[in-house]
Amino acid sequence: MVQWRRYLHQHPEVSFHEKETSRWITGRLKEMGIDVKEGVGGGYGLIATIKGVKPGPVVALRCDIDALPIQDEKKTDYISTVPGVMHACGHDAHTSTMLAIASYYNANKEAIAGERRLIFQPAEEVSPGGAKSMIEAGALIGVDAIYGVHLWTPMPYGTAATRPGPFMAAPDEIYIDITGKGGHGGLPHETIDAILVGSAMVQAIQSVVSRNVNPLDPAVVSIGSFHAGSTANVIAERCRMTGTVRTFSEEIRTFIKDRISAIVSQTAAMYGAAATFEYRDGYPPVVNDAMEAARFFRVAPSEFGEEGVSESPLIMAGEDFTYYLREIPGCFMFVGAGGEACGATYPHHHPRFDIDERSMLRAAKLMIAMAEDYATEAASGA
Repeated sequence: MVQWRRYLHQHPEVSFHEKETSRWITGRLKEMGIDVKEGVGGGYGLIATIKGVKPGPVVALRCDIDALPIQDEKKTDYISTVPGVMHACGHDAHTSTMLAIASYYNANKEAIAGERRLIFQPAEEVSPGGAKSMIEAGALIGVDAIYGVHLWTPMPYGTAATRPGPFMAAPDEIYIDITGKGGHGGLPHETIDAILVGSAMVQAIQSVVSRNVNPLDPAVVSIGSFHAGSTANVIAERCRMTGTVRTFSEEIRTFIKDRISAIVSQTAAMYGAAATFEYRDGYPPVVNDAMEAARFFRVAPSEFGEEGVSESPLIMAGEDFTYYLREIPGCFMFVGAGGEACGATYPHHHPRFDIDERSMLRAAKLMIAMAEDYATEAASGA
């Protein structure tokens, strides 16, 4: 797994461009003698199918394979060789974990009841994501349950967590374009300053959660970029801002969208500027099946110990695993991958992101345990 992961880390590809990554994964699966379907969903998705000798359920396990447009700044011998692209979220390790699971199941077909369907999904990082197209292409046809793991550096190695019901947020995007009237920096009265208008909008938008949303309803609104102006003595005519909204309920999601829209239009009007507002819906919230989350709390202690298993707080990051959970029962889980000794102390999407590679084996064992517990329960008719 370490060898596979480091190779993938050196050769990352961003969402919707995972051509060589997909080809490499296919090569490893075929070396194992595993049946693999390529080009699933019209892109670079893969499905590996392993059938046992005994009848039983179809259980799917999913990993993601895409990287991010971030420059790798680690000081390691497996640093990304692709300028401006790196695996800054652990998808290289997710892929390597799934290859190990494939190897395990392929070597133990006589112990498998039913089918294990391993989904190698592209484009998790960019909406609309790869999960929807995989599902539309039939990835879940006949599947009884699905499980997925995200290696998570905010949690230390040797731990695991999830929660029943809402788990991860809906990650939406906002885009605001302001048009004022540019002019000489020494003659501000003849202009409409797009930077001033944008600054007022930022102040108001950042107050939406603190002053308009019930404190008991989790939500985040963040302006992530602000681009305006070109030099010191020119008042900017245009300003562009982008940001993110994170929510767990459709009611709060809609309220925030409407509130920001009103702020944008009314602030622009107050200053005599024009503004456009675009709100892009991201993935819906990840909502775990209650019974499958209960399975996690029953199964995980055998691998992590009682002290290593916990109920996760709500997580404001998003995941398109939600689309699978909207179709069939399943559970998305976190496995701790952080550790100071190996330098895995940076957050996800950071230029120096890394993981404790020992976490891959823990993740593999957890997903296998979930799948086999489901199959055993199905066989007993529970």
